[in-house]
Amino acid sequence: MKILVFGPKARYDAYLPDFAPQLGAELVFCPQDSAPRQAAAENSDAQVLFTDPIVDTGRDIIELLPNLKLIQSEGVAFNRIDLEAARERGIYVCNNKGCNAASVAEHTVMLMLMALRHGITGHNAVRAGRQFEMKEAVMASGAPELGLCSVGLIGFGDIAQATARRLAPFGCQLYYYSLHRRSPQVEEDFGVTYLPLEELAARCDILSLHCAVNDQTRNMVNADLIAKMKPTAILVNTARGDLVDNMALRQALIEGRIGGIAMDTLAPEPTPADHPLVDLPPEVADRAIYSPHLGGNTGGSFHRAHRNMWNNARLIQQGKRPNFIVNGL
Repeated sequence: MKILVFGPKARYDAYLPDFAPQLGAELVFCPQDSAPRQAAAENSDAQVLFTDPIVDTGRDIIELLPNLKLIQSEGVAFNRIDLEAARERGIYVCNNKGCNAASVAEHTVMLMLMALRHGITGHNAVRAGRQFEMKEAVMASGAPELGLCSVGLIGFGDIAQATARRLAPFGCQLYYYSLHRRSPQVEEDFGVTYLPLEELAARCDILSLHCAVNDQTRNMVNADLIAKMKPTAILVNTARGDLVDNMALRQALIEGRIGGIAMDTLAPEPTPADHPLVDLPPEVADRAIYSPHLGGNTGGSFHRAHRNMWNNARLIQQGKRPNFIVNGL
């Protein structure tokens, strides 16, 4: 069995599960700075494709791989894989559902705290010798504690649920919106209250994005939704940058119609320095916090992901259905 990998060899070496060598697979690596289409053309006999979620895996690449049986995302996201093209060919597309939930949930709470408690500006003030000036300004600002905030989770899958678990001890009021409302038992178990999206936006001090990207969610944080939000609200995004209308959010920041942003993900990736949500005017730049898409990047996440990936390759080798199929086969 040949496995074509759109990703770096070092990562696969680091997280190789103990049973993987027993499959006897031939691995061919195509690093992210190489040409995936050329790699597919040169390895047309590959039966399995492991792909980084940020690599475009379109119909053109799929058609170059006539023996392909499985496209496996290395992460949870799969929006850059052409699901329809794979389905037409009977190729399974799978993700690593839940593998990064704990890691991303931790990162989400960290970004909330950094935004509320001046994590970046406070650090910079101390380094610049302005400790007391910064301290006095914060004491007079009435900055809220996380536990006194109402938090709205947009989407309520594995990551949002893990985030709710970690927010509960702070004492936050927790709300959620999802296309499919959960049962009363689930809502009680997680301590969350369902609200329609626009009501959620209007009520919450912090909005945290946890949706997959699809035709219904792309640019869902647009001018209309932002207009419903409190002018002091903080938007946290540890999901995907494509959920956000960049120009609408930029304008809201500049005009003071939103309190701040804390972004682990921005579209496009890689994110250029002149991105509209990064290259902000100096007077609003301190209201934005960024991390370089690190939410799911822990050893635990990658160990869980690669174990599932290799297990799926083993199931394909055995002629069985893989786990976490996302393209309806």
